[in-house]
Amino acid sequence: MVRSRCLFLQFGGESRARLSVNARDAARQLGLLPLALALCVAISLGGCAAGTPKQSVEPGAAGIATSWQAPLPHDGKLADLSLWWAQFGDPLLLRLIESGQRVSPTVAHAGARIAEARTALVTGRASLLPSVSAVSAGARERASPDDALATTSSLGLLARWELDVFGANRARADAAQARLDGSTAAWHDARVSAAAEVALGYLELRACEAQRNQAEVDAESRAEISRLTALAVKTGLQPPSAAQLAQASAAQGNAALASQRAQCDLIVKSIVALTSEDESALRRDLEPHSALLPKPVSLSVGAVPAEVLARRPDILAAAREVMAASADIAQAKAQRMPSISVVGSIETMRLSRGSISTDGTVWRVGPIVVTMPIFDSGVRGARVAVEQARYDAAGAAYLARLREAVREVEAALVRLQSSAARRDSLRVAAIGFQGSFAAAEARYRAGVSSLFELEDARRSMVAANSALIDEHREAVAAWIALYRAIGGGWSPPEPANAVSGLSGGKTLQAESRRLPPAGRHRLE
Repeated sequence: MVRSRCLFLQFGGESRARLSVNARDAARQLGLLPLALALCVAISLGGCAAGTPKQSVEPGAAGIATSWQAPLPHDGKLADLSLWWAQFGDPLLLRLIESGQRVSPTVAHAGARIAEARTALVTGRASLLPSVSAVSAGARERASPDDALATTSSLGLLARWELDVFGANRARADAAQARLDGSTAAWHDARVSAAAEVALGYLELRACEAQRNQAEVDAESRAEISRLTALAVKTGLQPPSAAQLAQASAAQGNAALASQRAQCDLIVKSIVALTSEDESALRRDLEPHSALLPKPVSLSVGAVPAEVLARRPDILAAAREVMAASADIAQAKAQRMPSISVVGSIETMRLSRGSISTDGTVWRVGPIVVTMPIFDSGVRGARVAVEQARYDAAGAAYLARLREAVREVEAALVRLQSSAARRDSLRVAAIGFQGSFAAAEARYRAGVSSLFELEDARRSMVAANSALIDEHREAVAAWIALYRAIGGGWSPPEPANAVSGLSGGKTLQAESRRLPPAGRHRLE
């Protein structure tokens, strides 16, 4: 095997250089034959040791269906996800979302990871090329008492180059590129999450304000009934116990109102924390549209799971991490092979000794160093095992992310369906209980109904109105969750070999098979 490798020196897998008899003669004349033989032995040993097991993530383990199981909303207008927030018709919401994204620590951390990944990519690509340094030196010496004073000065260039024969540096650069792509996608995912978090906080505030308005109306009504009951007791039309009950009801209404106001204040403070807005200015801007819940434009999810998940940045980030882990395996395996490095320099030198001066150009090529790992107590093999384990973990995380993404979409669809199914019934109930309370109040004022009947009608009306507000809040929250679950307007990169670039009509299982096998970091 060594003999065949010496006859054909293989560089990069395809390009081959034949070491002919004439080449051996030339090498002998130049004194480089030992070096050529060393290269032959190094590459031969490397070729004997090389071997990449074809292990890959099995996509079938993800258990992803090829169609949605929950009902799809098709009764609304299809919205452009990139403009979805603008279609709420609420400029304040847009401003808060932008502020939240700008000050979000998660977005800032994701941006820092992009910078780190970009630096790693520059470093990885630089390892494929020679490094060149400027070298300047100067010295004055007198070697012995009889010698004249000597001055030496030089200026030149020093180049170093590690030949990437077995692809270790290429694998390092590919891993860095994959992690840069993943970090960029994670940054987009962080921005989508920040927008959804601010929007949910804004929605909670508007719903809280609506509930507060209901509590205010209820407290005012209880106070008025308490006043009328007290008058009736003074005239002897009602027993004293009725006044006590009316006062207790009014106090209960005031307590509920105070609690609701405190809850709204807490939500405002949480929005301030998310957006870094001035609280006083924010409260002034919130006042004109108080208790007005946002009404999002509907969006469609009629595509199959594979197409929807293609628009999720976190899926691309997880897929790129699998690619990077595969490249790490390739790098670890290549580092078990011999390494070859070359050093060269060229300098302009001037030597002055007494009245004699000499200057000129000097250069050197070499040494050419071949390092062959022989015994390292299993360190390099252990690193390969570690990278393999990391690859398996990245693959498992990727498949889990796929399943979780489908679950999030399905859950949002179920919430939308549930909200739509309850909406009409809750509206009918709210209208009916409002009419019942109005009738009970009229009877009580006329003295033909008891306070107990009035309070029962009030509780039913308040509960129905509160349920209707909660249903509206849950519906909007479900739309926001669906927006988040399908990627939030982010578009995957164009290259065809991107793992996340799932094309229309293909199942997720089929597309997942494009994951690279361990140690083979290029998608095929």
